Amino acid sequence: MVLSSERQTTKPTATLKQPVVTWEPLPDDFVLPDDPVENIQQPPLAAALTDALGENGLIQSEMLIGSNFGLVANIDKRTVVKAPDWFYVPYVLPIREDVIRRSYTPHTEGDPVAVVMEFLSADDCGELSIRSMPPYGKLYFYEQILQVPTYVTYNPYEPSLQVRRLENGQYVLQTANANGRFWIPELQLNLGIWKGERLGKTTHWLRWWDDSDSLLLWSAEQVMVERQKTEAERQKAEALAAKLRELGVDLETLS
Repeated sequence: MVLSSERQTTKPTATLKQPVVTWEPLPDDFVLPDDPVENIQQPPLAAALTDALGENGLIQSEMLIGSNFGLVANIDKRTVVKAPDWFYVPYVLPIREDVIRRSYTPHTEGDPVAVVMEFLSADDCGELSIRSMPPYGKLYFYEQILQVPTYVTYNPYEPSLQVRRLENGQYVLQTANANGRFWIPELQLNLGIWKGERLGKTTHWLRWWDDSDSLLLWSAEQVMVERQKTEAERQKAEALAAKLRELGVDLETLS
């Protein structure tokens, strides 16, 4: 999501000069807009991605994974904040327990942002904007300012998934594998589209697969697997007990 009310454009705009980018913490008096998300599907899509990583033990305390959370850069002495639909930073500096992290400034507060995802809105293409002047386009901001190695755009309405990798300072569209998935090296996982149900909602979800092509389960799915395993073991035990009774074995004497 863009923290700006100004309209975005997908048309290229000539750059008169290279911007001066510095990395400064968000000023204490900077007011972060409390805008609603642009896409009604954004919150559950982002939550599902994070849930699978957490359930499979892939989230560490030093990481920062967020959704609709401000990423900060200072461009030509102007504070610019954009809040992607989902992002991943491998390592961030710890903050005091009594302080609430309200934004993230790369290089100053930790590692550069490694992965950014934007979920396309039904009536806008701002996620692909290369506007190089205020209000900066998303693609331009992630490519030229933050220089995020992997930029993912997902259109949940078609659905279609695109992955761009930073090569020689510019994003290059990647090719999906035979299963229609993309390798995300920063997470050592494949990303793809999966249709099914989560928390009562059936749609096309973004999901993770490991390098052996095994699907990373959500927490609710893992609970179901454990329940099925427990039920299977119970039925097996009951069948064994019934067989022993048929053979005349007194189970009470075995306990």
